[in-house]
Amino acid sequence: MGEGRDIQVTSDPPARRAPAATPPADPPAAGGWDPAGGLAALRGLLARPLASYYLLLSSAGLLLLIGLTMVFSATSVRDYVLDGNASASLTKQTVFAVIGVAAFWACQRLPASTFRAVSRPALGVAVALLLLLNLLVALESLFGVESIGPLKGELLSLSLGPISLQPAEVAKFALVLWGAHVLARKGAALGWWRELATPLFPVVGLLFVLVGFNDLGSMLCLVALVVGLLWAAGVRSRVFASLSALGLLGIGLLVAVASLGAGSGSRDADNYRLGRLTMWLDPPSPKTCFDEQLENCYQLIQARYAIGNGGWFGVGLGQSSFKYGWLPEAHNDFIFAIVAEELGVVGCTVILVLFAVLAYTGMRIARRVEDPFRRLAAAGVTAWLVGQAVINIGGVTGLLPLTGVPLPFISDGGSALVVTLAAIGMLASFARAEPDAARALHARPPARWVRLVWAPLPPLPGRRRRPAPPPADRGPVPRSRQRRQDDQAAARGARPDRARTGAASERRR
Repeated sequence: MGEGRDIQVTSDPPARRAPAATPPADPPAAGGWDPAGGLAALRGLLARPLASYYLLLSSAGLLLLIGLTMVFSATSVRDYVLDGNASASLTKQTVFAVIGVAAFWACQRLPASTFRAVSRPALGVAVALLLLLNLLVALESLFGVESIGPLKGELLSLSLGPISLQPAEVAKFALVLWGAHVLARKGAALGWWRELATPLFPVVGLLFVLVGFNDLGSMLCLVALVVGLLWAAGVRSRVFASLSALGLLGIGLLVAVASLGAGSGSRDADNYRLGRLTMWLDPPSPKTCFDEQLENCYQLIQARYAIGNGGWFGVGLGQSSFKYGWLPEAHNDFIFAIVAEELGVVGCTVILVLFAVLAYTGMRIARRVEDPFRRLAAAGVTAWLVGQAVINIGGVTGLLPLTGVPLPFISDGGSALVVTLAAIGMLASFARAEPDAARALHARPPARWVRLVWAPLPPLPGRRRRPAPPPADRGPVPRSRQRRQDDQAAARGARPDRARTGAASERRR
């Protein structure tokens, strides 16, 4: 009872306890790197509206600079021995690089409608050049006619005086434009086989024959291009299976016709395509290759020696020993072996990462743009460039059969570099047309002189043309086109003479 007098009843709520202080996160060690922070920073950079555009420019620009450097390193000794000028090939490649940058600048200023408009003329020019090249090669092989006036046809290129052009490179870009235009126009009708059979398959088959008869590697690049187009168009998997079977059959036929002079220009030459495939399936030892002087294995073994000589960090830029005539085509098809020897695994990794960034950027552009033509063309260009790089690097390292295609941006070659930079310019135009990029550019437009000199503003997404004004009144409507006053015509609207009676279910009928 006495204890009850000490109890006091209050209406104040109990005081809340202060939340326990969370221990601060451990700061990163001095000189260390926080993986979570790095990933967050990378996501923030990729989330920017113009991230695709800058990724494309940086990866292609770095590959171009590396290519010019390696061309000078691989050709300086040969050029000095031939004409006493160690920078002759570098000067020529720099001229083509300047022309390619001009093509890049022109293509990034063009809208998608212009690319669609020039797709058919570009395909016609490519087919005409390929027919002319094959005609000149056939005349030289059968009748010994080396040229027609100033026009001369070599195995893979047309020459008009000092100007040389590879029609296969033009055919790649033309097929991207025309194939994307045709597939975008067909739209949902691509689910039917007959829509793919005309006119895509006959034109693609013609290009495969014209290109693949003398250049199997470029034809494989066209195959990768077509696969990229069809994949982006959403073609069914069984169509891919049928095309794969036809493609393997066609490659087998092209390997067989090499015995008739395909790819060599001489009917008496051995079937080098079959020899390369055999050497890849069953490679001989280096001792057997050198002692028995086997064909189609010397380049592969020398390339592996060059790669092994480089090690992790290489022997140093310009210090290659295999470029002194020990490795054929060291400046062109096998320039990746010189990169591995001089720059080592680190230099090769840099090039592979740059091509991976290029592949990611191309697929990112294809995924983000709204126009079907832009999506298909971006996927086709990406499949073409990345597929060609895979074919070249795989052949040099022995992971794939040797086909003899140049490494994009890196190998010596003028027409290939110009066409490649033009395709990158088209991708840059599509990157600026992404919805977020277009809105950002219109929200804060660059200066007028920048738009005039570099690139105009892309169109805003979702903008549609203003509807056309209604036509003028041309008098009474003919009786044959007047609206019928029967039950079928009246069912479209409410009948003025019908009362709203009956049940709700009856009124809904």
